[in-house]
Amino acid sequence: MIKLTYKNKDYEFDTGTRLSDIVNEINDFKKDFLLLCKIDNIYHDLRDKIEISGKLTPIYCNDGEGKRTYLNTTLLILIKAANELFPKCKVYFEYTIGNGLYAEVSKKGELTQEDIDKLIAKMNELVLKASDIRKVSLTIGEALKIFKKYNMVDKIKLYKNSNLQYINLYELDGTYDAFNGFVAANTSIIKTFSLIKYKYKSGFLVLVPNDEDASYIAPFIDYPKLSQVFLESEKWQRIIGVSTTGELNEKINNKSITNIIRINEALHEKKIAQIADMIKERKSVKVILIAGPSSSGKTTFSKRLSVQIMVNGQIPIYLGTDDYFVEREKTPRDENGEYDFESLDALDIDLFNKDLTDLLNGKEVDIPTFNFLLGKKEWTGNKVKLPPNGVLIIEGIHGLNDDLTISIPKENKFKIYISALTQLNLDDHNRIASTDVRIIRRMVRDFLSRGYDAEQTLLRWSSVKKGEEKNIFIYQENADVMFNSSLVYEIGVLNMFALAQFNTISEESSVYSEVLRLKSIINLFQDIPVDMVPDNSLLREFIGGSIFYNY
Repeated sequence: MIKLTYKNKDYEFDTGTRLSDIVNEINDFKKDFLLLCKIDNIYHDLRDKIEISGKLTPIYCNDGEGKRTYLNTTLLILIKAANELFPKCKVYFEYTIGNGLYAEVSKKGELTQEDIDKLIAKMNELVLKASDIRKVSLTIGEALKIFKKYNMVDKIKLYKNSNLQYINLYELDGTYDAFNGFVAANTSIIKTFSLIKYKYKSGFLVLVPNDEDASYIAPFIDYPKLSQVFLESEKWQRIIGVSTTGELNEKINNKSITNIIRINEALHEKKIAQIADMIKERKSVKVILIAGPSSSGKTTFSKRLSVQIMVNGQIPIYLGTDDYFVEREKTPRDENGEYDFESLDALDIDLFNKDLTDLLNGKEVDIPTFNFLLGKKEWTGNKVKLPPNGVLIIEGIHGLNDDLTISIPKENKFKIYISALTQLNLDDHNRIASTDVRIIRRMVRDFLSRGYDAEQTLLRWSSVKKGEEKNIFIYQENADVMFNSSLVYEIGVLNMFALAQFNTISEESSVYSEVLRLKSIINLFQDIPVDMVPDNSLLREFIGGSIFYNY
């Protein structure tokens, strides 16, 4: 027998009882909206036969894995609908913009609004049909035969050289696919979705709910500058010739990855040089503000930008916002009573702006140094004067928020948003989230440079994301320019470090399910030797060996 605990009550079942039967017997869930269940720290879908005891937690659409499952199920229904409406078409899912996933249907003739309306109608028809979605566990060899039968070249490239022995395929009325994550057991779970035309390309955006009852979809908010970055990145990938993990692995296996690395790094350098030229052309610019979410590579970007600024005959002077924290007793606290160092109110805005104004007026300023042990600013003779051809570089999470530099005229400021906006997908139907790449970057860096283990980093990640939503993402469209720090080859380098850390985390950890999910991504990448990474690469900020600093 197995024992499952739900709402402090114990239930006993025969070992191997299907989860759907367990749910029906307990009969205390919102079954019309139930996507998965979690037993202790491991997710299970409703088809699974349960053989372990533990705490049972229902998963709806407001849970991260629940939302991914809802989206995957919606995408499978979309693929099925597209195949019925447009025989022999190809469906691609590329990147997330705001709360929408960009999708394309490659068919004869341009995709019109009428076509999108037909897709919506056909998808709703499939939902109302309430068809079961089968999960089939196959050997890789068996799966490859199905991929070949349905001309899934992207999946053949991805899995043919993988170390996996088995793979789960999902089948909906004769349409097969593999997803990184779960797919619901029945089409009827998809209560709400939306497809809206995308103004910048020929495809459309897929929107799904984020609420527990899946009844509400937040309105799409346009991000024109961010959209342009994705369009630019797409051009870069065409130059490199790599858009999926399978294609990357082919480059690694046929020894042409060296050229891919050179081109990718050269594209980064070219973009940084272009940004430096933009700054030079705006003769009134004296303050360069750099902001972006965690593990975007802000520090290395600042150093490389400084080099290009000097090439243009200007002198960059770095000014850190961390030295302008208010005294510890004045630091605001969050809802849990903890110090909120990411709040703008944690900075001495008045002093910061006074020093900036004095520097821009040609005065010599004694810059403080914040003593984190004592929790107060100290003045130790760090005097700075901005030369006539000088520019200040300020890196910090609040750089795009004008309240940080409220006394500085707009024409004197140049704002840069940097993030690892991953364009590489696992295959045509499975994307890699930018957030996942950043957490892998941070986990590797935190261990190598700060001694934090992977579990500590993963436990803090939700708090980090919350701070980013509050202090960074809402200001990203204020940037004068955006820089995508993603490198198409980076997971091939990071995976060796990341896997070693993941393997230290036990099943008892509350982040174990997240470990399994991230491992399922990086296990599909072939290894790339660390020594192939240039010493000035942004990637060196996370793996060590950078020419700009040591750790």
